[in-house]
Amino acid sequence: MTVPLPELRDLVDGEWSTPGVKLAVTLEDPATGAELAAAVATAPAQLERALAVADRASGRIDAGMLDAIADALEPRVEYLAQLDAFATGVPVRQTRPLGAIVSGSFRLAAAQLRAGALREDRDGVEVHRLPLGPALCLVPWNAPAPMAAHKVANALAAGCPVILKVSELTPYSAVVLAQAIAEHVPAGMFQLVHGDAETGARLVADPRMRAVSFTGGVPGGRAIAAASAPLFRPCQLELGGNNPLVVLPDADLDTAARMAAELLTTLNGQWCRALGRLIVPAARSAELLEAIGKRLETLCVGSPLDETTELGPLVHSRHVAALAAAVAGREAQRFGTMPERGNFFAPALLDGDAPEEIFGPVAGVVTYERVEDVVSIANAVPYGLEAYVCGTDTEFALAVARGIRAGEVKVNGSSIMSLHLMTPRPAWGVSGLGEEGTAETLRFFTGARVVGVEGRFALHSS
Repeated sequence: MTVPLPELRDLVDGEWSTPGVKLAVTLEDPATGAELAAAVATAPAQLERALAVADRASGRIDAGMLDAIADALEPRVEYLAQLDAFATGVPVRQTRPLGAIVSGSFRLAAAQLRAGALREDRDGVEVHRLPLGPALCLVPWNAPAPMAAHKVANALAAGCPVILKVSELTPYSAVVLAQAIAEHVPAGMFQLVHGDAETGARLVADPRMRAVSFTGGVPGGRAIAAASAPLFRPCQLELGGNNPLVVLPDADLDTAARMAAELLTTLNGQWCRALGRLIVPAARSAELLEAIGKRLETLCVGSPLDETTELGPLVHSRHVAALAAAVAGREAQRFGTMPERGNFFAPALLDGDAPEEIFGPVAGVVTYERVEDVVSIANAVPYGLEAYVCGTDTEFALAVARGIRAGEVKVNGSSIMSLHLMTPRPAWGVSGLGEEGTAETLRFFTGARVVGVEGRFALHSS
């Protein structure tokens, strides 16, 4: 199966054009490792034009417009899923359900506007949620279309002019997404640019950007925070995690093995909420690793566009090299036979802890003797994005979960989806700053203005 790739184009002030800079990195077909073309970046003059346009842009984005974008995206969702599968290496059977987020983000944003999300009046005092101003949305390469849709839909719903920059490694789906958005919003309210970290840094450094939403690595997040601090500019930063799976002594063997295998290989391990640290009772370590290994050995490995593929290649050969370097010199068990061609990497369980996020199908194995120690082991790294607990005694598993320092802790589950559509997706420690979520991301792009007549509301003490 093949997928036609769209022409890579910028969208600035309602006009499409070819990005003017070729980067040193080469785009690849992850399934074969074949080089396709040089990655591209928007020329500095075009970036300046986009910033100027966003700074003066105005236009009301109502719920009807957002629903119209969702309607335009619906027939394109399958194509977007195929593009993301091709570009990232993630099996299409995984990118397809994530495709629901693309159109769904705009429908949820529309529903929030209709429900009055931009007004929070209290006892006759008006509280208006107003757009912060031009917003910069920086999207990583592991789930490009869903992440872009979520950020852009909420920024537009807040009334912010948006500049979207996606990763130079996975630019394709952004063009198709931009086409649907551009059909329904005023020129200047949405613009698409391309480029690498240097392009992102140019945009972040500009004070005309009044809000920045970024998903990516810790170094990038630190740079954005440092650039934003002198401007007192809000940042929404999701920076990944080194997520623990705590297997309790009473855990069901099949459930624990399934959770570990899924968390290790979902999105080919290229996922901020993937398994990073497998914490298991020492007395059950051997049987657990054997059961996990059996599941990993039976995964169907192949092209991401093949409907039967369960584990695909990594996004780029340079990412394969980074993972190989992370594993080098470590005692590890590797699982499965990988194709000779392409950016494939066999899942690995390291003997001992993995203190840093590796961002691939690799996790450290930590054993414990006393169940009283599992919370302190889980909390022993500076990350705090996601955590997982597996145990037959649900109430005890929940008690353990409540002690883990992470934004979300799932008990006996390993789905890529959040526990609830309307709960926040927080980040603790170096995993990020601020909260994402259906309601939280819309609110991030706004500031409050309170208006009222003095004396209409007063507190009286008895």
